[in-house]
Amino acid sequence: MNIASMSLTTKQQLYEFWKQSRTVTNENALSAFLQVSREQFVQPNARKLAYQDHPLPVGYGQTISQPTTVMLMIELLEVEEGHKVLEIGAGSGYNAAILSKLANFVYTLEYIPELAAFAQNNIHDAGIVNVQVIQQDGKQGYEKAAPYKRIIVTAAASVVPEKLLGQLAEDGIMVVPVGKPYGCEMLKIHRSGDEFKTSRHGMFSFVPLV
Repeated sequence: MNIASMSLTTKQQLYEFWKQSRTVTNENALSAFLQVSREQFVQPNARKLAYQDHPLPVGYGQTISQPTTVMLMIELLEVEEGHKVLEIGAGSGYNAAILSKLANFVYTLEYIPELAAFAQNNIHDAGIVNVQVIQQDGKQGYEKAAPYKRIIVTAAASVVPEKLLGQLAEDGIMVVPVGKPYGCEMLKIHRSGDEFKTSRHGMFSFVPLV
């Protein structure tokens, strides 16, 4: 059995597990997962591991999150057609690729220049045209295209970045892990006027937001 067929089998097993266990219930998110090849967003020597449910290194001290974590965050984000999304922490571009199947447009920020280039190449090679990769400090957000209906942070922030809250649109949602890298809490923040309502959704591990 070649790597491609092994990956497809494992991808299907992940999908079926999420469906049967109801770990992920959003059908649009599940469909988006099936449309994106994770193999294209990992280092070449890790392609045979692409659908194992754990993080994988992508270089420069960063990782691509485990598939279940990616899907749980996307489900919390409640992305709808027509939404403009800001992602903080492009990494390899995989999360943005899935979001591209759900949203109208995705801006994804990456602080590390080499990773920004890696993500851009992966997005291009996947034929995705509604994602823009921007190399800059994600904690500052991207004021030029604000406000955003959805904001997602894919690294552990020590506190909720104030500038991101300011770029969240009315009735917008932000999903962000906050706390220490190996013990951060997943927060879902909903904006209503000048008020921000926060709900908590479990403990996770992430690389720190830089």
